[in-house]
Amino acid sequence: MLKAQLTLDKDFVVDRIDPRLYGGFVEHLGRCVYEGIYEPGHPSADAQGFRQDVLALVRELDMPVMRYPGGNFVSGYRWEDGVGPRSQRPVRMDLAWHTRESNQVGVNEFMDWCRLAGTAPMMAVNLGTRGPEEARQLVEYCNHPGGTALSDWRRSHGYASPHAIKMWCLGNEMDGDWQMGSKTAAEYGRIACEAAKVMKWVDPSIELVVCGSSNRGMDTFGAWEAEVLEHTFAHADYLSLHQYYGKRDKDTMKFLAQPELMGDYIREAVATCDYVAARKKSSKRIQLSFDEWNVWYHSHGDRQDLSKWPMAAPLLEDIYNMEDVLVFGGMLITLLNHVDRVKAACLAQLVNVIGPIMTRKGGPAWRQTIFYPFMQASKYGRGETLRAIVRSPVYQTAARADVPYLASAVTRDAAGVTIFAVNRHLAEPLALSVDLRSFEGLKVAEWTVMRHDRLDAVNTEKVEAVRPVKTKGAVMKDGRHLAVRLPPASWNVVRLVPAAG
Repeated sequence: MLKAQLTLDKDFVVDRIDPRLYGGFVEHLGRCVYEGIYEPGHPSADAQGFRQDVLALVRELDMPVMRYPGGNFVSGYRWEDGVGPRSQRPVRMDLAWHTRESNQVGVNEFMDWCRLAGTAPMMAVNLGTRGPEEARQLVEYCNHPGGTALSDWRRSHGYASPHAIKMWCLGNEMDGDWQMGSKTAAEYGRIACEAAKVMKWVDPSIELVVCGSSNRGMDTFGAWEAEVLEHTFAHADYLSLHQYYGKRDKDTMKFLAQPELMGDYIREAVATCDYVAARKKSSKRIQLSFDEWNVWYHSHGDRQDLSKWPMAAPLLEDIYNMEDVLVFGGMLITLLNHVDRVKAACLAQLVNVIGPIMTRKGGPAWRQTIFYPFMQASKYGRGETLRAIVRSPVYQTAARADVPYLASAVTRDAAGVTIFAVNRHLAEPLALSVDLRSFEGLKVAEWTVMRHDRLDAVNTEKVEAVRPVKTKGAVMKDGRHLAVRLPPASWNVVRLVPAAG
């Protein structure tokens, strides 16, 4: 049997976990907004058209921040189209996804939905086809109390109090040639600097996220970040990271190793941020916003005929399986182990479009397999991350050498200690021993396991085949030593609480 060990000390802390690590993403793409969060006439819809069954599931995920309205969509978006009387809102071509946008949901409706969902917006501005002036105007419309043309325009729309949006993204993936108004690093750096400057002049309290590379595989990765930060360092608070992982061939073990590449990506981005700080002789530290991440590959090449410019076309509707849970859980673990610099992250996306939640028009909403690891991490992975000493057997892949069979993160809050663990071995259980030498009097409160005999098992609206199951067999000795046997190809959550509690 494979064996692994974690050694923990309550004084060895990575950092506190910013709750915004458990953010989400709503883009005007496919059926994420229309037939996702918004479907007037649905049996569960409220007076504003928001699906209450979807809202209930979103509340289970407890996402403190929600990125909006894109994504590629934002680089051609006119925010003014989505405010005021709905009957007067124009229908526009969305060049990003080759569909039509009705603008029936806009800034104010999204703010209403956020309040119902218990989340706060992370608003993106269009720096593709628009620029600093339009970005400044949106901040004024949303955040200024009143007494100006734009803030009074908001008030005339029924929103007397400002929305007080705290976090703003300066465009989206501006280095990608698929992006409307894509730019070189120098071009983007200059426009982002000027947008940031005037946006903060309107509201000095806001925080700004500057675009990093669209993903680690971009040819300009590293050089792009350095150039952009040279221009924006004085105004930016966060650098964005985006990454999706997929299974490109039949090599499951290579697929399961990809969260390790995510850790490499984070460390490289941190090094670049700190390089620019060193050049500027500054003690300021740019933090990271990993504001797009997920498993995404099932729907690649599955685009529909969009020649007629449909509305709410079913796009990118990946159906996730048990195998995806292992990679998805590994990505969550990677984020938790880098909370010293990753202060926000957004699972992309929320509903239907590569989302943890699926809906049927006029019918039910249900939880995909990846719903559960996120829900458990969001619920139990709060407080602070502990820096564990990990000993694990490893395997080799073409993508990365020395991949540990054990992927793990450990968090601690007032309720106790939580261990998140993935056994990547497909056939062998992993005997995990945890040395909690500086802790006293802990007991096992619960151990849940997600696994299935078939890695391709999925959840549907009728059958939930993959979900956490409470399991017995985790043994705590003398309150300080845990022994637990992780099943093959499994996602595990072990919660430890004070024995006296």
